[in-house]
Amino acid sequence: MKEIYLDHAASAPMDPRVLEAMLPYLTTSEANPSSLHSPGLRTKEAVTSARKSIADILNCRDEEAIFTSGGTESDNLAIIGITRALAAGGKHVITSAIEHPAVLEPLAHLQKTGAIKLTILPVDRFGMVDPKTVTAAIRPDTILISIMYANNEIGTIQPIADIGREILKWRKNNSTQLPYFHTDACQAAGACLMDVEKLHVDAMSVNGSKVYGPKGVGLLYLRRGVQIEPLFHGGGQERNVRPGTENVPGIVGLAAALSIAREDMGGKNARLTILRDRLVEGLLAIPKTRLNGHPTERLPNNVNVSFLDIEGEAAVLYLDAEKIFVSTGSACASASLDPSHVILATGMSYEAAHGSLRFTLGRQTNEEDIDRVIAVMPGVVQKLRAMSPVNLDMKYFE
Repeated sequence: MKEIYLDHAASAPMDPRVLEAMLPYLTTSEANPSSLHSPGLRTKEAVTSARKSIADILNCRDEEAIFTSGGTESDNLAIIGITRALAAGGKHVITSAIEHPAVLEPLAHLQKTGAIKLTILPVDRFGMVDPKTVTAAIRPDTILISIMYANNEIGTIQPIADIGREILKWRKNNSTQLPYFHTDACQAAGACLMDVEKLHVDAMSVNGSKVYGPKGVGLLYLRRGVQIEPLFHGGGQERNVRPGTENVPGIVGLAAALSIAREDMGGKNARLTILRDRLVEGLLAIPKTRLNGHPTERLPNNVNVSFLDIEGEAAVLYLDAEKIFVSTGSACASASLDPSHVILATGMSYEAAHGSLRFTLGRQTNEEDIDRVIAVMPGVVQKLRAMSPVNLDMKYFE
């Protein structure tokens, strides 16, 4: 039985071309980029070249690309680093109710310690943030706004460029450079526009493993002039913002992955959208189901569906027995049995949110894979509903 991997939002397999680019720096070119000898200078050039390539993709200056260990560090660096640097000027931060835990948890920690005052914006039933509500929440002491680009659970793509324009307009009208605007683009990379000038962002997080690159490497775009403090100390690397010996193989791999993603984006998005919509149609044919997220403004590979009267975790295990691998939501919160905070934020009831499943397609996904899922899923739902002590009606989706 063929294995069908539909959890690419959690982690995507590394592209063989990325591994090929990394191999010299995993085997023979092991020198520290800070060393002055020839091997060190060669690895430094590899880092420099990777940074230039990524800067070209993001349409930013080379020095504005800060390498990190992944999306979580990038988010923490942006949020904690910026709020620390601006503590004397204000404490107010704005975010949305559907952010990744790598954003919400640092903010909750800062709020608990009294370092910030936090406003969490609501979303509509599709998980959309209204740009007008963002600027309406800005106060004179607002220093940072963090709104994710594309949601990792329900796939909704936020109007980041529109939000950015509204923030710029507010700054101009109030003759200030604040608040800064950060976006978590870990899921959007490879599927959405990544031009920071057109998005009007001051900081943006990217993760290598979400774009068929290596794990353990990420990026924080940080606009020149943005005030920030490092999270830790011990070296002058990355503009003194992120000290530590550079992960040269990871950095080279990240640059290769982003370059490939840019080249493949148009064709990949079109193909995945067709497969995504085929899967949505097949799953919604099952009674008492609902699509989560925006019906059209969503990632081309994301399908998140709620099934009444089942537990999502049980469905994951039943599908696993069929060699179909999906998730109930964010892998970063998979140990929790509580329903997704993202699904709840869209207004769905606690009971219905428990039956949510996320299917995220990838480069290797084909029609046969989708058709097999569509064929298997009704039986899984039927078995679980036969064991369920509840029989909810559709009002629980409201």
